[in-house]
Amino acid sequence: MAVMERKFSNDHRPRSGRSSGWRLPRRCRWAGVALALFILPFVAACEKSENRHFVTIGTGGVTGVYYVVGGSVCRLVNKSRAAHGIFCAVESTGGSLYNLNLLRRGEIEIGVAQSDWQFHAVSGDVPPFDTKGPDRSLRALFSLHAEPFTVVARADSGIRRFTDLKGRRVNIGNPGSGQRATMEVVMAAMGWTTGDFLLASELKSSEQGQALCDGKVDAIVFTVGHPNGSILEATTSCDAVLVPVEGDVIDRLIANHSYYAAASIPGGLYRGTAHETRTFGVRATLVSRADAEDRAVYEVVKAVFDHLGDFKRLHPSFRSLEPEEMLQAGLSAPLHPGALRYYRERGWR
Repeated sequence: MAVMERKFSNDHRPRSGRSSGWRLPRRCRWAGVALALFILPFVAACEKSENRHFVTIGTGGVTGVYYVVGGSVCRLVNKSRAAHGIFCAVESTGGSLYNLNLLRRGEIEIGVAQSDWQFHAVSGDVPPFDTKGPDRSLRALFSLHAEPFTVVARADSGIRRFTDLKGRRVNIGNPGSGQRATMEVVMAAMGWTTGDFLLASELKSSEQGQALCDGKVDAIVFTVGHPNGSILEATTSCDAVLVPVEGDVIDRLIANHSYYAAASIPGGLYRGTAHETRTFGVRATLVSRADAEDRAVYEVVKAVFDHLGDFKRLHPSFRSLEPEEMLQAGLSAPLHPGALRYYRERGWR
């Protein structure tokens, strides 16, 4: 412990002839040492906490692939958190539009969103973004798996084509979800409104499979990667089939919008559908905010691409992912600087 010195005025000189310097009594010195030992760990913890950063990823329903995306990303990030100090957590949300709105309000750092709604958020061209204007703070990290627009119908419903949905009981998805938003785009292209259905229910993705098997609806729609938990539930719990979504209207949608593409769902993934089902679709993308910490975004991107082989094994939808496509397909927002830094280090930009 350092010697503490005290200065005295002429009227308060020490009585002895010893030097005017003085030391704390021994018991006080030991008390000071004990206090220092007690405080130092907290000082060190405070210094360490300055390098910590918490990242929340907005996903979707717990049975959907978006939730798996968030969990898979966080799993890889948190493996190395002792080195970089980034703590990653997953939040179950209502889906694409919820995540884009949460990002805009600054309530999450990263979110999963369909490529079409990433485009609409950036351009501010359609509801609900047309009243808010373009989201100039949105930033892209990378794209993920393909998401075919999927229709599942009870086998005894007689629904075999998309046009057969008219006049039937259909779950069109909960407001704020990507499946609902894409369904509304298709409905508009077909010239339909919710009044064209006998029932247009708004169940969440995690609820619709059970509703189908309970006979509460005749069909459900979903924009999702495959295989999917909700669809597996529906096709194993009751007799259900996948319905193709094709025709001139769909062809025009694909031709007029770069974020749409023809897609197909392989046969044999689900009971009741042995052959390929033709449809169209989008891609899942990972997005962030411009003000998200560069270092945190860099570590998230690095965790995925440094361990892409591990990531691809975490869900069947990820198996065909390749870096070249992940850096381009379905990305409308500018790349986040943290992501761009990693891509430049790898020579990809």
